[in-house]
Amino acid sequence: MKLSLQPKLLQILESQTLRRVGDLRDIQVDVRVVAATNRDLFAMAQDREFREDLYYRLKVMLVELPPLRDRIEDVIPLAEHFIYGFNREFRKNITAISPAAQKMLANYRWPGNVRELKNAIERAVILTDGDVIEAHNLPLELDRPAMTTDELAPLMDSADKSLEDMEQAYITRVLEKTKGNKSEAAEILGISRSTLWQKLKKYGVTEEQC
Repeated sequence: MKLSLQPKLLQILESQTLRRVGDLRDIQVDVRVVAATNRDLFAMAQDREFREDLYYRLKVMLVELPPLRDRIEDVIPLAEHFIYGFNREFRKNITAISPAAQKMLANYRWPGNVRELKNAIERAVILTDGDVIEAHNLPLELDRPAMTTDELAPLMDSADKSLEDMEQAYITRVLEKTKGNKSEAAEILGISRSTLWQKLKKYGVTEEQC
């Protein structure tokens, strides 16, 4: 949110009133705000990039959510939740995840966190013909050796990065591992080659960076 807009939100939270565009009177509101971010708002407030008074007004109860790799016990419940939603979207009736597929999901490091898991499950639901997701329905990279700690470090340190920054870093890292082979990289990423080309163009990733 732009700094110029932040005082308006703070005023609404403090006064519990707002004025609609074009209206001449304030109206009472009863709202609860749940805010989420992958940035260090405290540091931003210290650097005057985020209003300090708004930061402390929002920070009534702080919940720090560890990355998915540190809470593997959440992977299968989350996967089942996504299956339920994609069943309705794609008119499927998937009722289970095979033991082999569950093992792959639990052993993977998930550098892209919950969004990567959701994408993997969406792909699996689309490819599954029966009512059970099998290991071969999951993206290929889930069954490949995990990146080393040194390789993952730039992706793990994401407190001050947007989701697009993280995606760009991940795509670049995969291309480095495949030595610029875009077909193999697309397979690992679980996307089509054309989608990969679109993302490379979007992020301005050059052949030299691969």
